[in-house]
Amino acid sequence: MNMDIIASVKPEYPVVDRNPPFTKTVANFRLERSSCLIDGVFVRGIKPNIRGPSMVTGGLIGLIGGFMYAYQNSTRRLMGFYPNDDEVARYKK
Repeated sequence: MNMDIIASVKPEYPVVDRNPPFTKTVANFRLERSSCLIDGVFVRGIKPNIRGPSMVTGGLIGLIGGFMYAYQNSTRRLMGFYPNDDEVARYKK
């Protein structure tokens, strides 16, 4: 089965892997500052018995969203669409 990803534009940076597997992508996660920061969000008027489940749900949504954001950035670096000097040095052929 051919699972290659076809892009509509050519990568600007060296391509490390055209179709990176899940394990390689997760191994290349980086800690970077995000451009979308939320400063103090206060919720008022919520009944006390709803706060716990709401916090857990919000935390899970944030965790899943953060993982997806890191996965997307890592994949784009490996495919050559984002600056990838570290990856090129690590996987030098």
